Amino acid sequence: MDSSIKKLGFGLMRLPRVKGGNDADIDKKQVAEMIDLFLERGFKYFDTAFMYHEGESEKAVGELLVARHPRDSFFLASKLPMMDIEKKEEMEEVFNTQLERTRAGYFDRYLIHGIDRRTAKKVDEFDAWGYVKALKEKGLARSIGFSFHSSAEHLDEILTKHPEMEFVQLQINYADWEDKEVQSRLCYEVAEKHGKPVTVMEPVRGGALSAMPENIRDIFLSAAPDKNIASWALRFVGSLPMVDIVLSGMSNIEQLKENMDTFDNFEPLTDAERRVIAEVLEEIRKIPTIPCTFCKYCTPNCPQNINIPRIISLLNDYNTYQNLEANVRRYNMMTKGGRGKASDCIECGSCENHCPQNIKIMSVLKEAAKAFEN
Repeated sequence: MDSSIKKLGFGLMRLPRVKGGNDADIDKKQVAEMIDLFLERGFKYFDTAFMYHEGESEKAVGELLVARHPRDSFFLASKLPMMDIEKKEEMEEVFNTQLERTRAGYFDRYLIHGIDRRTAKKVDEFDAWGYVKALKEKGLARSIGFSFHSSAEHLDEILTKHPEMEFVQLQINYADWEDKEVQSRLCYEVAEKHGKPVTVMEPVRGGALSAMPENIRDIFLSAAPDKNIASWALRFVGSLPMVDIVLSGMSNIEQLKENMDTFDNFEPLTDAERRVIAEVLEEIRKIPTIPCTFCKYCTPNCPQNINIPRIISLLNDYNTYQNLEANVRRYNMMTKGGRGKASDCIECGSCENHCPQNIKIMSVLKEAAKAFEN
């Protein structure tokens, strides 16, 4: 990564919308102002993807960034959406569409998007590794890597097999640092072992770590009244030695300014501040949650194909952090394409009969439907 690139990256997946609009209705006037201010303050890194804002994010890049600023004044990343690709030849079709939408000519970074155990099979089958490598050889991608949502063990397998990957994008934040499912710390340590720079996604956990219950906010404000709550999360990841870019999906100019202020005069966390975060995590752990262990015994016999463990996870996240908007967005993504919603439950009772934790799943699904579908 060019040493002139400041660590804060502008994630273009949560752009402001026009009043009353849907996800595709981007507020272009405000986005243009945000892009201009971002560049004016010396920040350069922009991150988009094929499906962000139903494809309108890449189009906004073309219209509001590329068409209005010299190509060498910014650094642009986009991604190959393997989760949506069904035939090998579609990779070329998608990439050409991305070049057309963005008008960029090339991508400074190009990623295989969202690798997990399921998509990894398709990535191998279609040789997406070889495809992105060929893009680099043609000069259409200056640097290649992948974003990742799986275990540290899986990450180690991939980086051992594919040392040609130059960086990895990981979900890292202080709430997920020791999480058994996300494995932020363990994945970071694997990247460190392989000498791969890390781009951080979800540093503020979809906005959750900037909202926070009042008692937890008070801990931060007592320690540093002059610092905004989100800055603690951004500084946590920015202090990690292997992290070269911290992506933030900023939805308004106020968020943009606050985050730029954090990185303009970046201060790594002190030991005293790490103790404050540890205190916050202790308070978070005290918040009651539904004791789902992700054993998935409830799902094989569900006639409505409802991803019960994932819905419980979203409900726990909402009840802990009070971040409704982020979890509604995740819920809508998770249940699109005919996958079961919480409200699709027919109360057959199969899930509860198989749950070793004796969770009242049918009641939980009603709670989730009320929270996320209304």
